[in-house]
Amino acid sequence: MTISRRDFLMAMQAAALAGLAPKLALAKGGEGLYDAPKFGNVRLLHLTDIHGQLLPVHFREPNVNLGVGPSKGRVPHLVGSHFLDHFGIPSDTRRSHAFTYLNYTEAAQEYGRLGGFAHLKTLIDQLREQAGEGNSLLLDGGDLWQGSGTAFWTQGEDMVEASNRLGIDILTAHWEFTYPEEQIRKNLSAFKGEFLAQNVFLSDEAMFMGAEAYDEASGRVFKPYTIRELGGKRVAIIGQAFPYTPIANPSYFIPDWRMGIREGEMQALVNEIRDNERVNAVVVLSHNGMDVDLKMASRVTGIDAILGGHTHDAVPQPTEVKNPGGTTLVGNAGTNGKYVAVLDLDIGNNGVRGYEYKLLPVFSDLIKPDPSMTSFIEEVRAPYLDKLGEKLAITDDLLYRRGNFNGTMDQVICDAQRKVLDAQISLSPGFRWGTTVLPGDAITMDDVMNATAITYPETYVREMSGADLMLIMEDVADNLFNKDPYYQQGGDMVRVGGMDYTCDPTASMNSRISDMRLNNGEPIEASKMYKVAGWATVNSRAPGRPIWDVVADYLRSEKTVRIDKFNTPTLKNVAGNPGIEDYAG
Repeated sequence: MTISRRDFLMAMQAAALAGLAPKLALAKGGEGLYDAPKFGNVRLLHLTDIHGQLLPVHFREPNVNLGVGPSKGRVPHLVGSHFLDHFGIPSDTRRSHAFTYLNYTEAAQEYGRLGGFAHLKTLIDQLREQAGEGNSLLLDGGDLWQGSGTAFWTQGEDMVEASNRLGIDILTAHWEFTYPEEQIRKNLSAFKGEFLAQNVFLSDEAMFMGAEAYDEASGRVFKPYTIRELGGKRVAIIGQAFPYTPIANPSYFIPDWRMGIREGEMQALVNEIRDNERVNAVVVLSHNGMDVDLKMASRVTGIDAILGGHTHDAVPQPTEVKNPGGTTLVGNAGTNGKYVAVLDLDIGNNGVRGYEYKLLPVFSDLIKPDPSMTSFIEEVRAPYLDKLGEKLAITDDLLYRRGNFNGTMDQVICDAQRKVLDAQISLSPGFRWGTTVLPGDAITMDDVMNATAITYPETYVREMSGADLMLIMEDVADNLFNKDPYYQQGGDMVRVGGMDYTCDPTASMNSRISDMRLNNGEPIEASKMYKVAGWATVNSRAPGRPIWDVVADYLRSEKTVRIDKFNTPTLKNVAGNPGIEDYAG
């Protein structure tokens, strides 16, 4: 029997991922990428912010992720070459492509897509097998049930079943709370793991009326923590849901629930666990956002590690944060299923003695997809394939979202609102989810849903004064650039169409935004009224046209997409900030 070179390489790839030939290269640049020999006696696997993506995706990391005040130049506010230098990652490699925006199009064409639940299943099963039975947990930091067409149409049920098949043991939440409470509880009933959230409480009125709660005495809506026996040691996992859900998202989905960072409750809970549960380690599964986690780690004692999400920061090594009680590791595992974080702990009777950490990029061309998960994904998508597969237009430009000020995909959304809804100015939320489309590729309805699929997608046009526009811009900028992380909500700057402006991220509230002007150069006047289109309005339940219909109509009429005008601000006082590179504004 003869075997072709291609078949031989494919066989070697499969063998390497099965742990049979770990020294062999998987493909160009893939040498050693998935070597993760067991260290210590406990392995925690961490996913976060998958946003409904069952299939492998392209996702461009930001070229602008500014840190201000004490966060300037600090992880996670490093991009591009600064990021590579800090973490010692060689340029022009698979890892540099996975973690940065550099040479994105060319690298994406060479290395292909990342993520995908079928590929995750293969990799995670191998990582758990390496740790040995009973020594590992798979944790998901939330934003799992939202972000795709199928997640929207099934109300997250597709992702619940996918997570069961993947073997997720513990989950916390953010966008999960943008379904009605009845659907949330239905999904959690179907979830085979544990859902944890120490910082979600009933309102006083809801408690009085006897609303459902995990603990009626405290008013906690959900179980706050769990104890697991791993590697012969007792490990506590505490859940921390996104603190600002009722502010950043519509509160009418969950009117009886109150959230917040609740640092005091967290410290009291850690103390209680340490005093009464005879644990050897305490880990927080968080959806705070990394800057918030870093501050919490510096103030709350007794936590060994915080595995975080929400801000979509792919951080190859955790930050070691000193606090009065010792050291807390703080990590964040990116988004879209691009990565699996592996935290191996050596735990003794008196606590954690050492650790090893890897953030593994999930290259779909290197990992054989799990057949059973592949069949499940095909089954889930089958009823929607005709709609999702519609080719709406061809893009001449790289379409991406992630970045502090604007993305080309956001510009398409803004342009669509202005043209289809006949508006002078358009606004689009600074969401950090949404996949990337390469130049020359067709933009499908699948791509549009990946950028717009939320449960409050209505678009509106209203008359708005220049003063009101300024107020909106200043408010969002303060959310993004407040020097105190506890006042940040984790999104990016509102995207704009039809106007430009100047931004000083280092300034204080009501002083960051200036020189707002229309695309024709005409200054935006405080007292003048403008026709403004927007979507994802948090406080409105009025009927409107879904944003994906507006964008699809625009793309069908354009047929070819070119970004002729990219509405990004002129920036002040950012020279030398390692959180910005190759900025065109």
